Amino acid sequence: MYFSSLLSLIYLATTQASPIASKQYERAAKPAAFFLAGDSTTAIKGGWGNGFLTLLTNGAIGTNFGHSGATTKSFVAGGDWAKVISAVKANSEKYTTYVTIQFGHNDQKEAANISLPQFTTNLKRMTLDVLSAGGHPILTTSLTRRTFSGGKVIENLSEQVAATLQVAKDQKVQSIDLNKASTAYINAVGQANADKYNLESGDRTHVNPEGELLFGNMVAWLIESSTDEGLGAQTESFLAPKTEVVEAIEAGKFILP
Repeated sequence: MYFSSLLSLIYLATTQASPIASKQYERAAKPAAFFLAGDSTTAIKGGWGNGFLTLLTNGAIGTNFGHSGATTKSFVAGGDWAKVISAVKANSEKYTTYVTIQFGHNDQKEAANISLPQFTTNLKRMTLDVLSAGGHPILTTSLTRRTFSGGKVIENLSEQVAATLQVAKDQKVQSIDLNKASTAYINAVGQANADKYNLESGDRTHVNPEGELLFGNMVAWLIESSTDEGLGAQTESFLAPKTEVVEAIEAGKFILP
């Protein structure tokens, strides 16, 4: 099966480090603090965020700031982003702070009135805000939706995924391609099994508690496996993804954590 080979290409987009990026990815001497920014696919009840936070270890801390319905515009306008930046500043003395930034599901909707260039600009501003606050941005592509057609997941987040990775490349900061990893896994297990992660019947965007754990483990695995900018080496002692879940992800084997 080609699944493991496919996933070996997933981990992240490698870039040349600028002076600021090199400084921020030196090996951590302090515990990690993870602050999660995103929409409902990150948020409490429906996203991967809280599943990820259960995997922190060795003094690491974290807060899920994900907000249902959020876009890169509303997350800032509504005050959620200010809370994230405040958390980075308040914890930078005792912790090495990381901010996962995952948007796209709502930004792409016509009602949001956010063009792709504006989405890109918004992500860039968030990235620079984290850097200015002394934190480490981890640009994270959107969790896949789980609706199939012709035996494969229907993906309509490709533009937002590409934009997210491009911002990371341009700003020379870390990214993880959660969309690619989650799409590959869901394609491997099929629609019937994918539906077992639905928060509610017919909801193929948000995840139930088992899905929170599955995709939370996937995010932890992608981060700690990273070789780019030293992120994996810096964070691996503070993340403890479950071996049996990671093995199932790598093998494309269905699991309910």
